[in-house]
Amino acid sequence: MKKFVNNPEYFVDEMLEGLLLAHSDQIKSVRSDNRALVRKDAPVKNKVAIVTGGGSGHLPLFLGYIGKGMLDGASVGEVFAASSVQQMLDATRAVDGGKGVLYVYGNYGGDVMNFEMAAELAEIEGIRVESVVGNDDVASMPKEYADQRRGVAGIFYLYKLAAAKAETGASLDEVKAITQKANQSVRSMGVALSPCILPAVGKPNFSLGEGEMEIGMGIHGEPGIKRGKLESADSVAETLITSILADFEGEQEVKEVSVLVNGLGATPLEELYIVYRKVHNFLTERGIKVYKSFVGEYATSMEMTGLSVSILNLDEEMKELLNTPFETPFHVQQ
Repeated sequence: MKKFVNNPEYFVDEMLEGLLLAHSDQIKSVRSDNRALVRKDAPVKNKVAIVTGGGSGHLPLFLGYIGKGMLDGASVGEVFAASSVQQMLDATRAVDGGKGVLYVYGNYGGDVMNFEMAAELAEIEGIRVESVVGNDDVASMPKEYADQRRGVAGIFYLYKLAAAKAETGASLDEVKAITQKANQSVRSMGVALSPCILPAVGKPNFSLGEGEMEIGMGIHGEPGIKRGKLESADSVAETLITSILADFEGEQEVKEVSVLVNGLGATPLEELYIVYRKVHNFLTERGIKVYKSFVGEYATSMEMTGLSVSILNLDEEMKELLNTPFETPFHVQQ
């Protein structure tokens, strides 16, 4: 195993220390163990606060989206492990500006259980909390069980639209409504070419043969839907986008979209743009307009080689909110 680490036991602690030192102008810690981070100016009065959280190993998810025009706070777990109830509650207390808090997080058992408990405790303290659970991974469950799907890179859109709506001074109910609409309008699907290695484990979390790929694999190495010979970039892109569009059929008409091509940690940006090229052309040839695109690392899995494609089906409100400026340690949109 080749990694730039010291003692694997302190991997997350040292990462958090470095992140806070590097971006002290944008984020701050509200716990002695740094497991709850918030934007530097938190709490922002008279604004709905947006909080997320989850396991480490996915940067810029989750911590990297804290900042002006984006998230107010996040709780931090060990690699691929949910953060604790107390960590979530501490983040919630630190960001509450008097208009309530919206939890936005991925659909994973530990996260769901702990966020629900943190919300109950916050309510006892007089902080109103609502939640939206991201479930955009079309490969993880059939359409009839969409509420059980995993949340992956498409959660970026939930963060973006929730935060932009909150910046307008909207109520908690209004912010939750746009976030739910985004959640119902985004679909994602990924492909992996290699596993990743958890520092504390020291070995790959799954195996793929030389020249193999797996369509639909999750960001923790959850099994996909098809394993086979490595295909060309165009072929992979077409497989992903075809599956995504098919999932919209009978539910939503797709005319104008935002596209996110996300790297899983070790895929060169050049390759992501090759895939984006095919996705863009595929959509355009079918009369679907690409309104805004995002290409880069938005939800990774340590050093896994692979990528995912997310499509957000847009309406006028979402288009307007998508353009709202934001600034975080990893991304800036003017």
